[in-house]
Amino acid sequence: MPQLELNDFAPQLFWLVITFGALYLLMAKVALPRVSDVLLSREQRIANDLDAAQKLNNEAQDALRAYEAALSEARAKASALAAETRAKVQADAAVQQAEAEARLAERATEAEAQIRAARDDAMANVREIAESATRDVVSQLLGTTPDDAIVNAALDAELTRAGLN
Repeated sequence: MPQLELNDFAPQLFWLVITFGALYLLMAKVALPRVSDVLLSREQRIANDLDAAQKLNNEAQDALRAYEAALSEARAKASALAAETRAKVQADAAVQQAEAEARLAERATEAEAQIRAARDDAMANVREIAESATRDVVSQLLGTTPDDAIVNAALDAELTRAGLN
């Protein structure tokens, strides 16, 4: 094996040092700075992407909070409007009910007055009708006309007993 010959050992070491040095310089001055630049740019791009993603996430969170606040406010307004409308409708219904009850009470009062007037008219006529009927019955039965004082006394007694007088 030629590499193990001691005569060729020194020149091999010389060329090894020169080749290693050249490769080291080439790597140190050309290849590694390029790789370092690529890694640094990639790291910066990733950092920028992460910052942009964080910013977008914060904006999305802010938008979500604003949406939830607007939704909550809209629900509160809708609830308040519904309660206000319900109260207004109930107040209107109560007013209409009170008006209807007042009209019904007025009609009931008028009807009671008409009934009283009709009863009073009928009661006024009852005495006349009873007096006339009593005279006719007594005339038919006895064949004589009864005395007005006796008929009136008998009618007064009967009407008082019946509670119509």
